[in-house]
Amino acid sequence: MLIGLSEAACFLKDCDDVVVLTHQSPDGDCIGAGFALKDILDSFGKRCRVICCDPFPKRYDFMTETGCGEDFEPKTVVAVDIADNQLMGSLRETYGDRVQLCIDHHISNTGYAERTFLNAEASATCEIIYELAKEMNVQISRHCAACIYTGIATDTGCFKYDCTTARCHEITAELMRQFDINYALINRNMFDVKSVGRMKMESRAVELMETFCGGKLTMICITAEAMEKLGVDGNDLEGCANLPLQAEGVEVGIMMKEREKDVYKISMRSAGDVNVSEICQTLGGGGHAKAAGCLLKGSVDEVKAQLLKAVGRVLGE
Repeated sequence: MLIGLSEAACFLKDCDDVVVLTHQSPDGDCIGAGFALKDILDSFGKRCRVICCDPFPKRYDFMTETGCGEDFEPKTVVAVDIADNQLMGSLRETYGDRVQLCIDHHISNTGYAERTFLNAEASATCEIIYELAKEMNVQISRHCAACIYTGIATDTGCFKYDCTTARCHEITAELMRQFDINYALINRNMFDVKSVGRMKMESRAVELMETFCGGKLTMICITAEAMEKLGVDGNDLEGCANLPLQAEGVEVGIMMKEREKDVYKISMRSAGDVNVSEICQTLGGGGHAKAAGCLLKGSVDEVKAQLLKAVGRVLGE
């Protein structure tokens, strides 16, 4: 069932021994939300652990260095930034039907949790975590502030995506007034610094880019073989999803990344009015109107055919 801010805050105040779930292929928002929530629960003296089926990328060490928390049998399971329990990856078997509270900002949330605090107008789940801290009368720590800022900055593309709200600017201003954090360094590490392998991969990705639907759709497929040749892993590709959208005249850009043999993570982006969340929902995924994704199985050609059919219907092809 859907609940509001005060109900979610009361639930968190009353819960104990909490496991906080973050989604597979973790990004700045889910990691920031997970560790910020852990800080908040720690301030109430509650045991808390943040978990993910995939390793947290090294670039987020400044958030994860405080530790994920001690191991214990949870009494409470909370999911952050997870719109569908399929996004839990290998943790789904253990926790997929045990989530008591989901905190999320994805309009495509499937309602898999007992309680869902959903604000689809929020720029990031970290924005919601900040509002919860205020509601719970928590004086957030410097570390918590850095986590919240990072989640908002990464999910808004450093405040340039359509999901950027006046409220997220206000929250950022509040954080900047209260905490002496090197925000410029966070932004540099999130958006400018890349591994050599990532830079080579971006160059190769442009070479691999294909156009369809009269140039309105671009698609890039990065196979496991290509990643191995360039010495990069999935973490190096974080943030590459917008590359296909950079070509002039493109309305929908798709990045295909091979997670394992014949299993592809699809990241879909929209430059205009096309709702890619609706497209991805038809393929078993979801997300935001301008940024969504799904997981597809099959050969490269089979997956491309699925995507072309789904997007082509919307683009009138």
